[in-house]
Amino acid sequence: MSDLVEKSQTYKKIEKAINYIDENFKDQPTLEEISEHINMSKYHFSRVFKEYVGVTPIQFLQTLTLNYAKEHLKESKSILDSSLDLGLSSTSRLHDLFVNIIGVTPKEYKESGLDVEITYGYGSTPFGEALIAFTKRGICYLGFIDNNEEAVFSRFMDVWEKATLKKDDKKAHEYLNDIFLKNKKYDLVVKGTNFQINVWRALMNIPDGLISSYQDIADKLEKPKAVRAVASAIGSNHIGFLIPCHRVIAKSGAMSGYRWGIQRKKILLAYEDFNKKK
Repeated sequence: MSDLVEKSQTYKKIEKAINYIDENFKDQPTLEEISEHINMSKYHFSRVFKEYVGVTPIQFLQTLTLNYAKEHLKESKSILDSSLDLGLSSTSRLHDLFVNIIGVTPKEYKESGLDVEITYGYGSTPFGEALIAFTKRGICYLGFIDNNEEAVFSRFMDVWEKATLKKDDKKAHEYLNDIFLKNKKYDLVVKGTNFQINVWRALMNIPDGLISSYQDIADKLEKPKAVRAVASAIGSNHIGFLIPCHRVIAKSGAMSGYRWGIQRKKILLAYEDFNKKK
């Protein structure tokens, strides 16, 4: 069994535990209650959870509080200001996921990918099964599947409906392995309006493990009243994880509106927060 497949299976167990924590966090469930819910011993569960997410189940429970989210918003806002204002590409992990974003040509945009050759395929990631697609210029789609393979493929086709497609699961596995296990950087090929692309560029500047609000993004784009438009652009992101829309939450601290599942969003944030502190 490959590392990615094993991690993907582990993710499903961790997701079940997090669903339980999320639904019962006001009652502050014990480690025993959580592990019993997913039929694992508390010692094995605690070890696997921390190994995977980076924090203990009880520490993760604490991250669900509103105060935690608000504190992180304050912390990340100052760093976001610096990274966007100065355009830094160094200093620690400030731009850990920085890659070049390539917008399609106006002709390609208008014709929905006509004459664009795209290879796509399915594979495992540490955060669940995914569909990934790429051109000779870079990655053009990454979406988590869960139990919605048809819906994810349909969205992929909505973006690149007239492209020439070639299915290659082996190549897809290589790309996913490079991204999630080797931390290799790829250029991203995006299809969107100028405003959407600017929003996605802003997301790339949110440091690994930190979060921002829709209002912060709107302010940095000098469009403070465009919060809804920013949220819509973030919701239109077709390259999950690599364009980190999971790092944006409501100003109140609420974690909502993540296309690939709120639980996955929480796992990604906890995982990044832990690795930031290493």
